[in-house]
Amino acid sequence: MMKILICEDEFVSRRKLEKIISSFGYELLIATDGLEAMQLWENERPDLVISDWLMPGLSGVELCRRIRAAEGSHYTYFIMVTAKQQTADIVEAMDAGADDFLTKPFIVEELAVRVRAGQRIRSFHTKDIVIFSLAKLAESRDAETGNHLERIRHYSQLLARQLAADPTADLGISKFFVENIFLTSPLHDIGKVGIPDAVLLKPGRLTEQEREEMKKHARIGYSTLREALIKYPQTDYLQMGAEIALYHHEKYDGTGYPERLAGAEIPLAARIVALADVYDALTSQRAYKAAWPHDQAVEAIVAESGKHFDPLIVRAFVSCADQFALVKSMFA
Repeated sequence: MMKILICEDEFVSRRKLEKIISSFGYELLIATDGLEAMQLWENERPDLVISDWLMPGLSGVELCRRIRAAEGSHYTYFIMVTAKQQTADIVEAMDAGADDFLTKPFIVEELAVRVRAGQRIRSFHTKDIVIFSLAKLAESRDAETGNHLERIRHYSQLLARQLAADPTADLGISKFFVENIFLTSPLHDIGKVGIPDAVLLKPGRLTEQEREEMKKHARIGYSTLREALIKYPQTDYLQMGAEIALYHHEKYDGTGYPERLAGAEIPLAARIVALADVYDALTSQRAYKAAWPHDQAVEAIVAESGKHFDPLIVRAFVSCADQFALVKSMFA
């Protein structure tokens, strides 16, 4: 469902817009001035903004400029609503980054058409990225199971939410970060599409040489996603996905691979996915081992705090370990 933010300081106009947009069936966010709208946009990342021009604190034009400067890959369609009708005003709004311009008083049908146009354009933007990424993936093959990927995305989201809720962690995790890690964490092992079958599908433990071959999947995954990033350089969720693919086997103490990064040198998203991935590996059956019970896996991860895993993330994991067990049972 498309998420729409309405920014209007005048009560009657705001209620009119709220009533109309609600009748279209979209998810709705309401701001009474530009500063509140900017804060809502940063936390919620709506798909479309409908904003008045003249408002106290922050005008609609300035709101649009700030959104354009900060939006990254999540493009926001912006409709400016105002009584201004001069050509110079329209040029100023468009120059600030507005996609459409609606003059007051407007009729319901006209607003509906403008919103649907914004929805189509947002859809085109998303499809381009998805299609390109899938095209890159289609060049190779994927041996992962869907349930593994579902578990990883839910584990990663749980950890990110727990960290965001912990004021002592002070990691600056936004709701947008939580949404992105849910979206991109399944890309962590995308590089395995480039590993030979003899290694990837071997029904047993790998030799030292085979393990070194398997380790290449981190760089292969990064290279695959980097191709998409070159084409779409502002796609921040692909940037996160590329970092996860490359660094999710790094260890907090610097003994991981491929670059032996340590501590905060490892991107936060990769540190989160590292723990999620190990928990899933421990609690899943493999050809060479049985699945570990949940409690045993928790003990093993806690024992690796400060070594394999970031202590803050281990603490978050312990706080939501019961929810990990629930996800495990849901996607067994």
